[in-house]
Amino acid sequence: MTETAQLGVLNTEGTLTTEQVTGITRASNYGTWRIQKTWKPMHVVDAEGCYFIDAAGKRYLDFSAQLMCVNLGHKNPRVIESIAEQARELPYIAPGYATTSRAKLSQKLLELLPSGLEKFFFATSGTEANEAAFKIARMYTGKTKIISRYRSYHGSTTSSISSTGDPRRWAMEPSGKAPGHIFAPETNCYKCPIKHSYPECGIACADYIEHMIANETDVAAIIVEPIVGTNGVLVPPPEYMPKLKAICEKYGVLFIADEVMTGWGRTGKWFCVDHWGVKPDILVTAKGITSAYVPLGLCATTRAIADYFEENYFAHGHTYEAHPMTLGPAVATIEEMERLNLVGRAASLEPYVREKLEALKEKHPSIGDVRGKGLFWAVELVKNRETKAPFNTMADKVSGAPLVVDQVAAKMMGMGVAQQAWVSHFVIAPPLIVTEAELDFGINALDEALSLADALVE
Repeated sequence: MTETAQLGVLNTEGTLTTEQVTGITRASNYGTWRIQKTWKPMHVVDAEGCYFIDAAGKRYLDFSAQLMCVNLGHKNPRVIESIAEQARELPYIAPGYATTSRAKLSQKLLELLPSGLEKFFFATSGTEANEAAFKIARMYTGKTKIISRYRSYHGSTTSSISSTGDPRRWAMEPSGKAPGHIFAPETNCYKCPIKHSYPECGIACADYIEHMIANETDVAAIIVEPIVGTNGVLVPPPEYMPKLKAICEKYGVLFIADEVMTGWGRTGKWFCVDHWGVKPDILVTAKGITSAYVPLGLCATTRAIADYFEENYFAHGHTYEAHPMTLGPAVATIEEMERLNLVGRAASLEPYVREKLEALKEKHPSIGDVRGKGLFWAVELVKNRETKAPFNTMADKVSGAPLVVDQVAAKMMGMGVAQQAWVSHFVIAPPLIVTEAELDFGINALDEALSLADALVE
């Protein structure tokens, strides 16, 4: 009998113990984006509101909404009921058919998306939606190259990982990297990759991209996260997105907004591009569209792009496209967000979070920068404020070296706060239903845990 099989023997009550659950998971499943020997998954048995609960009954404040996706909070009764309703009505039909849930969600999207986005492809993840966006851009333009930025994440399949700038791409090279993907500098006013200073720079990072387009051939599109997500919650200056969109229009390059993480109220607008009045040619989103209760991704295009395919073959699709079980709950999620005014709530809590995090920065020498919009924030750690040198690098992450942010996050976990950490920063992005008291609890835990980082400052 294998080790996994031995672990799976039921006890006298016919259930698995926590030790068995974690053991089977660890032995028979891959832990993603990590070296396997360090993976020790927690057995989670319940979640409600802004908290999840382990098998021992301990509650954890979900301070990053899992993977920045449970915007509505856990176990919203209306969304849960919508899943059951859809299962009773129509659990599956092939994507070539029309369904009521598909029509209702399409109507909602036409109301809420930036104006001009009028035709939709429904996938089951942000990764798949980005793959669709790349294919559509290439079919429509007849061109090949996609420009993305070094500090970016666009997914894990071949084209989407090829457009990803962070170290999750490195292990796939060279054989797994798709051709036609090229990288530009990110917008990072705290630590500019091209050694400029805002506002004197005149948005040189956008000028750099224009130079790339002018000197490359065959550029179909540029894809950007309006605010970079896991790679640091990098908020661009207000002139950046309008300037980049104007450059795209000048050269006939499609502008793809990857709103997988920033969409659905996270930044205090329904979509992040709404902060600057920018209208993408293609918008991709996922995560908050169903609050992650069921897997759904969306690729939305303009009417001009849609009209091209009236007479040209649309060469994309898959079995789970427009799956009814994903579409019905999306409608319920949006209606709950509207009922609870969660977009307005995220905007109204921004000053509160900003004040609290700025106070932490004054107190802790290990904090180099805090930045964010709405309920989407980063706290960046440095070992030296003058040089802005981080405690760890991307290479450390890939090699499995111990990270300071992981040590701080582990201490927070012990205090009942689950905090997402990535290389040298934390992503603070709680469910949009979070209260000021819960924000205080999470930030106070970070305050206490940062003593670990402060002790390592040079």
